[in-house]
Amino acid sequence: MEFTIKSGSPEKQRSACVVVGVFDNRKLSLSAELIDRASNGYIGEIIRRGDMEGKLGSTLLLHNVRGTLADRVLLVGLGKERDFRDREFRRSIQAAVKLLNETGSYEAVIYLTEEKVKRREVAWRVEHAVCVAMESVYRFDRMKSEPAEVRRPLRKLTLSVPQRSDLAAGEKAAARGLAIAHGVELARDLGNLPGNVCTPAYLGETAKQLAAEFPAIKVEVLEKEAIEALGMGSFLSVTRGSLEPPRFLILEFRNAPKKAKPLVLVGKGITFDTGGISLKTAADMDQMKFDMGGAAAVLGAFRAVAELGAAVNLVGLIPTCENMPSGSATKPGDIVKSLSGQTIEILNTDAEGRLILADALTYAERYEPEAVVDVATLTGAMVVALGHAACGVFSSSDALSRALVAAGEEACDRAWPMPMWDDFHEGLESNFADFANVAGRAGGSITAACFLSKFAKKYDWAHLDIAGVAWKEGKEKGATGRPVPLLVNWLLSGEAAAA
Repeated sequence: MEFTIKSGSPEKQRSACVVVGVFDNRKLSLSAELIDRASNGYIGEIIRRGDMEGKLGSTLLLHNVRGTLADRVLLVGLGKERDFRDREFRRSIQAAVKLLNETGSYEAVIYLTEEKVKRREVAWRVEHAVCVAMESVYRFDRMKSEPAEVRRPLRKLTLSVPQRSDLAAGEKAAARGLAIAHGVELARDLGNLPGNVCTPAYLGETAKQLAAEFPAIKVEVLEKEAIEALGMGSFLSVTRGSLEPPRFLILEFRNAPKKAKPLVLVGKGITFDTGGISLKTAADMDQMKFDMGGAAAVLGAFRAVAELGAAVNLVGLIPTCENMPSGSATKPGDIVKSLSGQTIEILNTDAEGRLILADALTYAERYEPEAVVDVATLTGAMVVALGHAACGVFSSSDALSRALVAAGEEACDRAWPMPMWDDFHEGLESNFADFANVAGRAGGSITAACFLSKFAKKYDWAHLDIAGVAWKEGKEKGATGRPVPLLVNWLLSGEAAAA
């Protein structure tokens, strides 16, 4: 979709559709008032008849409104004016774009970006309008023999800003929003692909395709022999039961001064998780194709940063494999040696994500990073703790944790800080190895983070458990692309700090 930024009066726009807002209790927004005046009160007359109350997300499409140059005028409910915040703004944009895409308005001018949102400037409104618009028209149908066709899909959106002096900031924000949206789209596509297509090798090829599209990205894909030579025994213990060979993806994007230490993203890439010998129940096991959501998010973040040419030094590490049961699979009670030299008693083979991340976190040491953030669909306990609203943040650095939470708030991709006290480490004690890979059920997401912390002692580190936010269930089943917006906002905040 194409996006442009414009400043001007709504009644003078030659367009297939002009989109304006109506607040609760039938209060017209300023842009709606301007159209009402141009139409000699026609909009007000429609409102007084009760056709539009202003309820959040409601829509009313009008044709041939007199006094205007547009073919249509779309009224969108904004809810209560005093409560018009982030969520309400995004929902109104979503409602508008979905209707436009369904009714043949191949292009439109949206004035909702002129509405004031508490504590948000015009650049934020434009960026999020772009992100929400792209999310609203996203479709995944490449695996269908006959993909459904949209009759006249929405191809161009013009976002209005209040003043001409806002145009430059609006254009920059639109470019940023579009880059984030492209990153989210890549992550969603990867997550939605079935496990028989999106294999470790497929993720490796995807990384190489990114490097081909953006030459500033350098990619190395290590195969099983190279992974063995490194001594990644923890990682390799997970892949033993699968016929699909593992991959270890190394991506680098260096666009800041050489002296600037890199930021490192580590993504869990389990392309399908049966649980191994500790086999999962059959119900909903198909959703375990989403267990590479962390890897997808890292690739999506790389795409966004490269598209923007951000002034950051960034490294991505993605251990990727399947977790399958077979005669050669790792058994409960087996002990393996990690890249760090520490030994692990594997009490539950379904706690596999932490095993592949452990060696990647150790590998990250060689970059002498400024900070390392791992991203993983790690524990069902995280869903119990925070539901599907936010991912959990576990960190050895309060400053890093605060920065990630703030980035999530800015991106409307929420994260919430979780404790990681010494008390939780006791459950990982083992009589036979340095420690076990699981503790008891209590505090499962926390003890998983405690396990990871044993491999991340030489740098500032944070762990994002995205098990509750990486995909949706039910009629909207599919990957969400989260937390790409959070990661990109965090990375770009570092760019701003460096400048």
